Amino acid sequence: MGRHAKFERIAATLEADIRAGRIPRGDTLASEADLVSRFSVSRNTIRKSLSLLVAKGLIATRVGSGSFVTYNGELIDSAQGWSVSLSAKEARLQSRILSLARGPMEIECRELPIGSDCLKVDRIRFLVETGRGVSLERSRIPWAVEFAEVPAHGLVEGSITETLASRGVIAVGGREWAGVEQSLSLKDARLLGCDPGLPMLKLRRISRAADNSIVEFVESLLDPDLFAVSFEF
Repeated sequence: MGRHAKFERIAATLEADIRAGRIPRGDTLASEADLVSRFSVSRNTIRKSLSLLVAKGLIATRVGSGSFVTYNGELIDSAQGWSVSLSAKEARLQSRILSLARGPMEIECRELPIGSDCLKVDRIRFLVETGRGVSLERSRIPWAVEFAEVPAHGLVEGSITETLASRGVIAVGGREWAGVEQSLSLKDARLLGCDPGLPMLKLRRISRAADNSIVEFVESLLDPDLFAVSFEF
């Protein structure tokens, strides 16, 4: 255990509590302040521990009030990855990777300049019964030497979060905002298998590490018949 970082040991302790039923399903986890006091560590260390539990689908985190994405009226937690959250709700969706490669940033994002070197992951989610595409996601991750084998070997368990965590890259927070793609392009319509010109819900999300560096930028186009933005206050 001594070889593991503090945040990993804390995450392991909390995971044991959850799996043993000492923190019952649906109960609220202790606050960050309480965990800081319990383990005598910094808030950033606690956030890194919680991010490991989020990546495993053991907890969902929210900070204060805010906006959250819903699928068919049910909350989905993008912090833990939509694949995990949607599968937990038995949504009959599957994802397919369209592109996994190193390349220049080509999506407008103030924090990541056009042309900067990125790991680029494009994927689509579709209804199993019909094959109809319901979301198109473009993820851009600032390139690091640790990612060199990812394009050839693929994502760990099909998950960007797991892939980054396996290389010591962990998001502890970030920002997400919603807008509207007023007219779906012909290229994206072909990928989704629908008519061009349709309006789509557009989400953009930036995830950051404990040192405030950018972990990931994601732009998603979502079918507004199935996805919506839910506000809590």
